[in-house]
Amino acid sequence: MDLSDTPKDWQGEIRTALLAEGLGSSDFDLNGHLPRPQQQPLRQAGVLVGFTDGAMGPEILLTKRASSLRHHPGQIAFPGGSKDPEDASLEACALREAHEEIGLPPENVSVIGRLPVHETVTGFAMTPVVGWLKGDFEPRLQPQEVTELFRVPLRHLIEPRHYRIEGRRWRGARRQYYAVPWGPYYIWGATARILRGMADRLAR
Repeated sequence: MDLSDTPKDWQGEIRTALLAEGLGSSDFDLNGHLPRPQQQPLRQAGVLVGFTDGAMGPEILLTKRASSLRHHPGQIAFPGGSKDPEDASLEACALREAHEEIGLPPENVSVIGRLPVHETVTGFAMTPVVGWLKGDFEPRLQPQEVTELFRVPLRHLIEPRHYRIEGRRWRGARRQYYAVPWGPYYIWGATARILRGMADRLAR
């Protein structure tokens, strides 16, 4: 992909990539040898893969989750969360959560599509909603949920060589996962897996 494209061209490339057929992903992709937990209905969640214009091309917004959270404390994540009954759609869920977590007004986001659903080991069916930010906004972090907001250049995230497979023990077993570090930020797990899937689509 040509990184000198204008933002409008980038949006076109991303829209085309989102239309490509493909299966969803899962925290179990690299851990097929491990037993899955007892079958239970997955909880629906929407997260925002938010693109914004940067000096060197598009960037993606990411957050660092508060260490006090029950699920994935202290990890790098997309803004987002569980779908509430009043959410009309998963897009509405992702935009509401982004507004609550980082102060991003929903009207500042142009939704351009979805990435395939990602199943987490904690029992969520996570739908990545892709949107392009229209102009700047003043971040307002919800400290009980988010401790930091930062941006990562897309040029870093679409390079397969920046991804690696690592492992750690969790709940009595060693599990493998994708990681794509950026500066001081250790991006791993579900977030890295979704980003890797997006990179594969953009590389087609």
